[in-house]
Amino acid sequence: MHIDWTALGSVFGVSLAATIGLVGLFTLGVVGLAKQPPAPAAGSGGAAAAVRAGAYVCFALCGAAVAYGIHLIVV
Repeated sequence: MHIDWTALGSVFGVSLAATIGLVGLFTLGVVGLAKQPPAPAAGSGGAAAAVRAGAYVCFALCGAAVAYGIHLIVV
């Protein structure tokens, strides 16, 4: 039995990078939604909306990455 250690290391590295990237992106989304003030002040409406939109973008990117992974497995 021959084990291709280079390919195994490559798969490990890509899996590790993808895991860290997705967890970091999801964490940014959760933090973005958690740091919202209960009632936006008069002058902070634009900043709060931008943070909320950024959080939704993070979640959308996570969903796209998961969908791409499922696509790679199925097709």
